[in-house]
Amino acid sequence: MIRLKKNSTFKNGLFLGIGLGLASGILSASLKQKEQALHADKILEKVKKAFLKEGPIEGGWIQYEKQPFQKFAFKTDSYLGGINRYEDNEIVTYEFLADANTGAILELNRL
Repeated sequence: MIRLKKNSTFKNGLFLGIGLGLASGILSASLKQKEQALHADKILEKVKKAFLKEGPIEGGWIQYEKQPFQKFAFKTDSYLGGINRYEDNEIVTYEFLADANTGAILELNRL
């Protein structure tokens, strides 16, 4: 009987260890994925969708090379891009800086 009890305790500990290892692996993989930068194309599509809510666009572009961005104490990597659209029968260009990690617009300027 004593041997059976030790074996049962070992199995419970083994299953607990496997469960904790699996859970921590899934959690760390999920956190790592959130830290990774978004692809430039995904950010451009997000910006295009926002502009399309106000009307048709003529085109858009984005640089694939990340550039550092700092505003006061806030530091991040960013992508530079632009959107062209017609306003009053003239093509107007907007240039934007987007956070490479979240896709949030950091700056937007009409040229």
